Amino acid sequence: MRITVVGAGVVGLTTALVLEEQGHHVRVVASAHGDGTTSAVAGAIWFPYRVGPPEKVTAWGARTRAWLAELVGERDAGVDVLACYEITSSDETPWWADGFAIERAPAPVRGAPVAWRFASPRVEPALFLRWLAGRLRAPVERRVVRELAAEEGDVVVNCAGLAARELASDPAVVALLGQTVIVAPGGVDRSVMIGDDRDPEAMFYVIPRRDELVLGGCALPWPAGEPPRIDPAIRVRILAQAAALGLPIGEVRGDRVGLRPFRPEVRLERDGRVIHNYGHGGAGYTLCRGCAEDVARLIG
Repeated sequence: MRITVVGAGVVGLTTALVLEEQGHHVRVVASAHGDGTTSAVAGAIWFPYRVGPPEKVTAWGARTRAWLAELVGERDAGVDVLACYEITSSDETPWWADGFAIERAPAPVRGAPVAWRFASPRVEPALFLRWLAGRLRAPVERRVVRELAAEEGDVVVNCAGLAARELASDPAVVALLGQTVIVAPGGVDRSVMIGDDRDPEAMFYVIPRRDELVLGGCALPWPAGEPPRIDPAIRVRILAQAAALGLPIGEVRGDRVGLRPFRPEVRLERDGRVIHNYGHGGAGYTLCRGCAEDVARLIG
């Protein structure tokens, strides 16, 4: 079957890869790819952040988590596994933790007594997006898509992220601004990810990469069509939180900003020859494979 996938973020590329594995002839069309996508500036740790519906997210996330774990030894994929600590004031086991080991443990930072500890895949976006694109039969076709119905193919898969608001006439898709600070590793243990969600208005995380740390973050409603902008005050707040937790970070290297394509629930359904697969918010790397496999099932 001839299939056009619209969107070249982690969801679009993973969907294209799964469909090719099923024997379909796939082309990917997108206005941006690689460093130009929201996926390129993501924290890219497996973690179901602000995404629904819960029962489907649990299944999609479990399949994606297993796939990422299998890629740890894959050359150039940029996937490994970290020890993760999620600091929270709740003693209830997280809803997304069904099916894998998670426990309460001392938090490895100052001022936080305990956290949920679990192992989770971490992805280097620059490496992983390149690895995905390199496994496809054809390069991404760079152009703006104006109308899904006008695209060629027996099936068109809408993985357009934030652009799905216009392409699918879906006002439920909104932009949430995310901003991170990139710093040198300093003395921080690069085998450990730490998140702190005790204050929903001032979320914080540190995600280590091979030669840097990603400090975040925020999830702020952003006007439709407005390009993202770096806010110096957010940088100051993030660095202050790192200091309060006693993290020995290195020098600041810069800021990154992007717009998460948030929707209260992921839309994954078929409408004629169009299959929608968007609304993953900040959980694209967490759900990409599970959602792609469900797209393949809808095609048959």
